[in-house]
Amino acid sequence: MVWKRLIDVALEVPVAPSFTRVGYDVRKATEGWTSLDAFDLRGRTVLLTGGTSGIGRAAATQLARCGAAVTITGRSLERAQVAATELSTETGATVAAFGADMGELDQVRALADHILDASERVDVVIHNAGALTAERRVTSAGSEATVASQVYGPFLLTHLLLDRLAETADRARRRSLVLTMSSGGMYAAPLTVKGLEMSEGDYNGTNQYALAKRAQVTLNEMWAQRFGDRGVQFHAVHPGWADTPGVADALPGFGRVLGPLLRSPEQGADTIVWLTGAPEALEENGGFWHDRRRRSIHKTPFSRQADTRERRRRLWDLVEAAALHP
Repeated sequence: MVWKRLIDVALEVPVAPSFTRVGYDVRKATEGWTSLDAFDLRGRTVLLTGGTSGIGRAAATQLARCGAAVTITGRSLERAQVAATELSTETGATVAAFGADMGELDQVRALADHILDASERVDVVIHNAGALTAERRVTSAGSEATVASQVYGPFLLTHLLLDRLAETADRARRRSLVLTMSSGGMYAAPLTVKGLEMSEGDYNGTNQYALAKRAQVTLNEMWAQRFGDRGVQFHAVHPGWADTPGVADALPGFGRVLGPLLRSPEQGADTIVWLTGAPEALEENGGFWHDRRRRSIHKTPFSRQADTRERRRRLWDLVEAAALHP
């Protein structure tokens, strides 16, 4: 209905109401959202990176409740195993765990090998791992850790699991999904290739995070364009502003200012879980979603002008070289 769309736009244009709990509550009430508990995901396998806390933990909980066979990852195997045990107890489902730092490409390869050995099918891959860090960190290969864990690692994992995702789609006669948890913070960053990894001298954790998230969303569209004909749907999501341990650690002032307006981890996880069972996810490809609606990836002329075909090509070449041929 027109009035529902008008309400959505009224929330979206000024940004803050859309990203807070207000946007979630109003849209859920006015649009009559289907409960996630109504989704039957039995028989489907889901790999979710970064599932030990926050939005990832909330998403894993709901997916398990819907009957999916879920594997979560964490940088610490011990912590991932503890979380998986707790999730199994809470949901009554069997949740598996694997230890992998998504910025360490050898660990990403080990994760892919494990998933391919553990099951003949991969229905859904959710790239959720990643954090905003105030201090610049580098991986064992010398890459800036935010970009490595949120751009290079997910790119490599998608590449390694793509054939299995396509085979699963063919056998199940239902498209497989690759979902990426991005951030509304990417709206503040233009598409950047040469400066994607910030140097020590100009490093700013918030800016680095935004650049990585912009790259994620752009690559999501490019995966869909290049490989969508293989029966795999690619979508990215931003969760709004959620009250998670990561936000509390990285942006304590932000949390204090917004306080009760922050979304819960469950609210932040809603759309990425919804996409695993919603028909809309299979009708379109390459979308960027927030609160169960497809959104533009640009809010300013500045970011739109930076998003050129040539820059996209260079981004793909850069990430492909870093992830596949380090």
